[in-house]
Amino acid sequence: MYRASRFPIFLSFLIGPMLVIVLAVVAYPFFYNIVLSFSNANLYTIRDWRIVGIRQYVAVFSEPILWELLIKTLVWTVVNVFFHVTIGVALAVALHQKFIRGKPWWRMILILPWALPQYITALTWRGMFNYDYGAINVILREYLRLPPVQWLGSPLEAFVAVIITNIWMGFPFMMVVALGGLQSIPNDLYEAAEIDGASAWQQFCNITLPLLRPVLAPAITLGTVWTFNNINVVWLVSNMGEPAESTHILVSYVYKAAFSMYRLGWAAALSMVIFMILVLITQSYMRHVKASEPVY
Repeated sequence: MYRASRFPIFLSFLIGPMLVIVLAVVAYPFFYNIVLSFSNANLYTIRDWRIVGIRQYVAVFSEPILWELLIKTLVWTVVNVFFHVTIGVALAVALHQKFIRGKPWWRMILILPWALPQYITALTWRGMFNYDYGAINVILREYLRLPPVQWLGSPLEAFVAVIITNIWMGFPFMMVVALGGLQSIPNDLYEAAEIDGASAWQQFCNITLPLLRPVLAPAITLGTVWTFNNINVVWLVSNMGEPAESTHILVSYVYKAAFSMYRLGWAAALSMVIFMILVLITQSYMRHVKASEPVY
């Protein structure tokens, strides 16, 4: 009886600090951002801003740059997540084969792009894309006899450079998730498929991929959200959206609008639009792949 009466107190002691932290660093900024999105806060009204209704949302949808940034962000997200999953699953399947030697070493090497701090990797890739001295152009010029590319000087090439950097940094996460999923697939299924004469590709399509769905679906959802909201790579590799602000995606433009142009209310409204886009994308994806349904 005494222990039962002490249990709620002990539980409150464990949950209380966590609840305070979540309210302070997640809930309060989120609701404050909602309020700010209905205000006229900017550089001139930063001390006496007031609520102006949906005016900032109307301004967000009225600016043509929103649609340009949205298309660019969708391309950025789809291309990155596609290559993250494709490269990650391919490497996981390769590392899962019995004839591969030194698997722990391969896993350690392949996870390095993800384990290193993002800003170090991004700045390293920025140096590699340098027109005169970067490793990429040296390889193109000296070994492949191809003309060097203005990676960071032209809008399209700069956007491609940013995507290449993010693909490099993102595939290890999908590889680790897929490796974990492969460990749970019974070998009996592959043995039965071999007896039935199924080829390796048929086994991959009919056994491996369907049974990886429960682990890949949430990983792809997380990867989509992370990639959609990834400001670091865009900001560091393209040097804050250069050339001529052409490499911005939605989140990097929100940062620029808030902290360079001081359009605080407008940036808050755009960030809420981004939040709703992500909710719609993730909900429709989870319903499409039927992530909550059992495989067996």
